[in-house]
Amino acid sequence: MFFDKPNARFYVVRQQLTNLPRSLGTEPSGVSVFLVTLAAIEQIVKNVNTVTRVAKITTRAGMSSENKSPLLERARNIVPHLDTDRHKGQAGRIGIVGGSLEYTGAPYFAAISALKVGADLVHVFCPDAAAQVIKSYSPELIVHPLLDSINAIIQIEPWLERLHVLVIGPGLGRNRQIMQTVAELIKICRQLQKPLIIDADGLFLITQDISLVKDYYGVILTPNAIEFCRLFGKDRDQIMLSLGRLGAGVTVIEKGLNDRIYDSLTLEKYECPQGGSGRRCGGQGDLLAGSLATFYYWALESKQEISPAMVACFAASTLTKTCNKYAFKLKGRSMTCSDMIDQIHPVFDDLFEHKKD
Repeated sequence: MFFDKPNARFYVVRQQLTNLPRSLGTEPSGVSVFLVTLAAIEQIVKNVNTVTRVAKITTRAGMSSENKSPLLERARNIVPHLDTDRHKGQAGRIGIVGGSLEYTGAPYFAAISALKVGADLVHVFCPDAAAQVIKSYSPELIVHPLLDSINAIIQIEPWLERLHVLVIGPGLGRNRQIMQTVAELIKICRQLQKPLIIDADGLFLITQDISLVKDYYGVILTPNAIEFCRLFGKDRDQIMLSLGRLGAGVTVIEKGLNDRIYDSLTLEKYECPQGGSGRRCGGQGDLLAGSLATFYYWALESKQEISPAMVACFAASTLTKTCNKYAFKLKGRSMTCSDMIDQIHPVFDDLFEHKKD
């Protein structure tokens, strides 16, 4: 069954209609409301039917033709056009919370990937010991050495409202003081209804206190195989039940040979196509987390998806595995994550870019 609950399709439609006034941003009257509502219903029903078709295909055997898959087409549709009337920031302002004395590469990989996919601005919030190193990697990033300061929350909180999506975890480490600060940041993000992606050591924090994300509508967790078992156990038959305990609106992408997306809104599992290569260099998860942040903002901003997180996860998974494939073809066994990041442009151009007729 596509849905585990009866009438769940109608539940999804009602949820979308409930959000209409907020998405419109105005209170139009009479005929305008009627016409806008009709158009929205038509798009929502179309997307629900697409999800149904995709679920039947993906859970059986993956996509037979990667470039023609319905999910990939939906991912293309969320990509904003490069119009000349847009201003800086409209394509995404992303925040990365992470980094430590030992791990400066992870937040950089996540941040630069978000930028190269197409976000306009990326802020990195890190401890003081990591800041200068991260700044030296790229002048494109806005680096805040605040994460281990005494007044970290007071200093970081004003920035949160400016950011569209926050990624928590790359290179974070497990310093107790910083973990407490990050836990407080997650609570503030919940109050702000901030879309959130939690990765790497951020997931370790969640295993210590699952209540941080319980019923957090709009949070995406990105565990690898080991992190996934820590969160949900080893019994594959109980995964959806365990996910359900987190509440509706929490999405999980389990990274592996076939990345799996668990959508708590539709109660369905999506199995992404295989890709990449046998070269498993460090940093690929950071590339995925950063690109996911940009895709996620675009999916939310498009206001055409019943499950923006699912489409964003699929897009980020496809991009990451294809970057691996392209880079491996060039560098083989010597391939590193930096080589994969160099392939973001050609991969994006081949798979996601709007083509002129």
